[in-house]
Amino acid sequence: MALKVLWALDVARTQYYHFKAIIIAGMGLFTDSYDLFCIPLIMRMIGRIYYPKVNKDIDSKNWFEVPIVISSTMIGVALIGAVIGQLVFGRLGNRVGRRHVYGVSLVMMVVGSLGCGFSLSNLMSMVFISLGFFRFLLGFGIGGDYPLSATIMAEFANKRTRGAFIAGVFSMQGFGILLSSLVFMFVCSIFEASANKHELVTPSELPQSLSPSPSLIIAPVPPESDLAWRVILMIGAILASMTYYWRMTMPETARFTALVEKNTLQAERDMGRVMNVPLSTIQEDVQMMNTPNTRAALSNTYPFFSWEFFRRHGRDLIAASINWFLIDIVFYSLNLFQYHVFRGHLIPKSHMNLYDDALQIAKLQSLIAIFATIPGYFVTVYTIDYIGRVKIQAVGFFFMAVSLFTIAKVNSGGDYPDHRFIILYGVTFFFSNFGPNTTTFIVPAELFPARFRATCHGISGAVGKIGAIIGSIGYIWASRDPPDGIGVSLTLMVMSGVCGLGFFVTYFFTREKMGRSLEENENADEFTGVCFVRFWPNKFWTNRNELTSFGRLEMQ
Repeated sequence: MALKVLWALDVARTQYYHFKAIIIAGMGLFTDSYDLFCIPLIMRMIGRIYYPKVNKDIDSKNWFEVPIVISSTMIGVALIGAVIGQLVFGRLGNRVGRRHVYGVSLVMMVVGSLGCGFSLSNLMSMVFISLGFFRFLLGFGIGGDYPLSATIMAEFANKRTRGAFIAGVFSMQGFGILLSSLVFMFVCSIFEASANKHELVTPSELPQSLSPSPSLIIAPVPPESDLAWRVILMIGAILASMTYYWRMTMPETARFTALVEKNTLQAERDMGRVMNVPLSTIQEDVQMMNTPNTRAALSNTYPFFSWEFFRRHGRDLIAASINWFLIDIVFYSLNLFQYHVFRGHLIPKSHMNLYDDALQIAKLQSLIAIFATIPGYFVTVYTIDYIGRVKIQAVGFFFMAVSLFTIAKVNSGGDYPDHRFIILYGVTFFFSNFGPNTTTFIVPAELFPARFRATCHGISGAVGKIGAIIGSIGYIWASRDPPDGIGVSLTLMVMSGVCGLGFFVTYFFTREKMGRSLEENENADEFTGVCFVRFWPNKFWTNRNELTSFGRLEMQ
């Protein structure tokens, strides 16, 4: 028999506190995506500032490039920090409570964002060392925010619209990506307007007499431009700090308080304070609380590292982790390196000053966010509690595989893709968000018991971020022209295969949680098939037997 306070949460009508919780949890994801996805724009600008010397004999598209080792490191350290943060904060969220460590992850994000804007000296090497250290700290806080935000929203939501609420939290990622582009354009426009026009000459306009050799160009760098990218990074601290007070004053979730801390009375008080439900409807009967069945339900019957946990939840944890791993390989590489794919449509660097060169990348990123990324999130929010998590995830993987395969064929002619390429690229982003990029965040928050929920979500997310590291750094190296790499087209072909594998894992290993309470999901037994595989004949005969049994009961 379910506790009254948990039953009340499952059947509660949508009210003000649900939307407040979405904002509190969503602002973390909003800030996360701002900080993670502004780095390609920052590296574009840093390349112009710290590597102004170029050789006219090489292709201009390779001018002002930050060495691949440094750019890989700047991207990788934040993701490595996220892996560690998800594991640490996921575990702490189950040991000391979701709310108690929720503010700690936010503080680390604020400190990391501010630190990214400072350097220990003016030496270029120290600038990169300082940036790398604080991006690791930033990633650590970002990693902690993932399992805590998903778990808190799942445990506050009702079972009818829980998927939409968690998807609403994650959809803030799309707005964070958009804001990073808009802030970048705004800051660069201000700095460009206030710059000395003599320092904004494009490399192609430089007189030969200013070059030390006929083949060498030293592009002018406005001195204030070194401040522009720092301002952009530090703005992330403002976004992160906006919800700190709300996070510190929000109550602990009723499921953690009642099921993990075994303090049902405090859970009733907390929910009575923030939810519009009469206290009399959630107060437990003392005699009912003392029955053997209730005591057994509240007891921790098996630990995390045990065969019983693996038997009950091993398949779900493995499937959630693999799906997240596969989608992050594709999602992060496509998001972080859009300009690599579209460089045939970009104005050559030789005809752009420092700010205009960075602005065209920001405009491209914002258009993709507006017309593909954000609509994908919205469609998921409105349909996930009607269609289901598994169907959306499987369909998303399938269409991503098809569109990436087609893109690879269209782009096989070189670096000058046509409009079909651009449309298909937008389709890929739409179905990544109306698909596995959103559902992989939702699924781990719904499958596991309260005492393991944040830990399992953190493990799934950490495996996903390992995929992001492999995908993003691998893309830098693989997408280079032969013989240094395999080229963009073959790289996209590999990504198509990754999405096809994601479809397979989703269909055969992932189970649906739509419309059921978290406790029902925890206790559901769907171990049909062989070696954790949910073959459709088994599902067919299981459903047929259930319908037959129900019909017999109706006749009786």
